[in-house]
Amino acid sequence: MRYDFDKEINRLNTSSVKWDSTEALFGDKDILPMWVADMDFLTPQPVIDAVQKRAEHGIYGYTIRPDSYYDAIIGWMKRRHNWAVNKEWICHSPGVVTGLSLIVHAFTQPGDKIAIQPPVYYPFTKVIKNNGRQAVHNPLKFENGRYTMDFDDLKKKLDSGVKLLIISSPHNPVGRVWTKEELTELGNICLERNVMVVSDEIHFDLIYKGYTHTPFASISEAFAQNSITCTAPSKTFNLAGLQTSNIIIPNKEYRLSFQKAVNALSVGGANPFGIVACEAAYRFGEDWLDQCISYLNQNLNFLIEYIDQHIHKIKVIEPEGTYLVWLDCRELGLDAKKLEELMQKQGKVAFDEGYIFGPGGEGFTRINIACPRSILKEGLKRVEHAVNHFVSIKNS
Repeated sequence: MRYDFDKEINRLNTSSVKWDSTEALFGDKDILPMWVADMDFLTPQPVIDAVQKRAEHGIYGYTIRPDSYYDAIIGWMKRRHNWAVNKEWICHSPGVVTGLSLIVHAFTQPGDKIAIQPPVYYPFTKVIKNNGRQAVHNPLKFENGRYTMDFDDLKKKLDSGVKLLIISSPHNPVGRVWTKEELTELGNICLERNVMVVSDEIHFDLIYKGYTHTPFASISEAFAQNSITCTAPSKTFNLAGLQTSNIIIPNKEYRLSFQKAVNALSVGGANPFGIVACEAAYRFGEDWLDQCISYLNQNLNFLIEYIDQHIHKIKVIEPEGTYLVWLDCRELGLDAKKLEELMQKQGKVAFDEGYIFGPGGEGFTRINIACPRSILKEGLKRVEHAVNHFVSIKNS
């Protein structure tokens, strides 16, 4: 079937974090939310049908994960990512961030160091600091409009106190889809220094034409045994509220340690709707996803063209994956708070401002383009008005 991604869905009064929290978060109910990684598209119809059928049963008691659930995950990983995953590798967490917290508890002690690659998804830092660990920054290099890993710096930073390296793959917010060669070099550095790799691959299905996502653990047996991969259907199919993530751990010893942390905090239960939604998405959602990626690609091209023609002080860092776009606003010459104020107060748009992603994020902002083009256009018009008004005053 053909899906209509242009259709605007009114999400107000649905307890949506994105749409019903604007006044609480930004002090203005008229702000257009384009920040949190949450699509404004209906999930695939087979998923809606499966959830409705489950709801009609009328009893929502304690729930197991059936064999068909695991089979759906295994089939998806093989078809979409050429990764042969065994059933026993699949562990569970309500969400990827919760999974990261569980990993931190299972494999590190208070005061231990955990490496990350900023500017990067800001909950990485929160998970580390809120659990009494130390964040070690291995900043990405930004040259000629493109981000790469700084392997020389990584080798220096991974001392004996660093227990884990958490990577974002594809990278949120800069949109890089790491190549197999890049991941191999990173993996070898970590093996040599006895540092476990934790790969957050939650955006791994959202890849633009011409690029290929490589699951870190699929590269070699050595990497599989030295890593944990965090996945979920939530970003792919807009299912975040159903609290269902799959943490893939080939190393048996690591699995037992992770499961011990899950059991200690009693967070291993299954959401009955999350189970059927995940299974239906992985079994029947492929056509929807292909159409969605095509639409996102069109949105990306629209954004690039619009900014190029109308907002000359902002540069687009073209993503290779994810529905998040990193915008370089440094030419405006504003500090972090002033840039945030320009977008929110004058532009009436809410983005995730770059400084929250850590070192290297200052002067940037992140926009979510997983919305009908009419909403994207309205957001860009607001930014155009705010930025060009600011520039005209500055030059007058």
